Amino acid sequence: MGRIKTMQVKRATNQLLKQYPTAFTKNFVENKEIVTKYMDAKSKKIRNTIAGYVTRLMKKATE
Repeated sequence: MGRIKTMQVKRATNQLLKQYPTAFTKNFVENKEIVTKYMDAKSKKIRNTIAGYVTRLMKKATE
């Protein structure tokens, strides 16, 4: 079982993917930098959670 993402993380992730669909990749480290660039994350934990969720969705979309 994985961890359940909060609605805040899901909303922020979907908003970022809608605004910048080609900016993200399947690499977590690159996505972390992109999330920092496009969003004012309140904390490092939130930023990493959003970047991880983006990475997961990008991998799922290409399968």
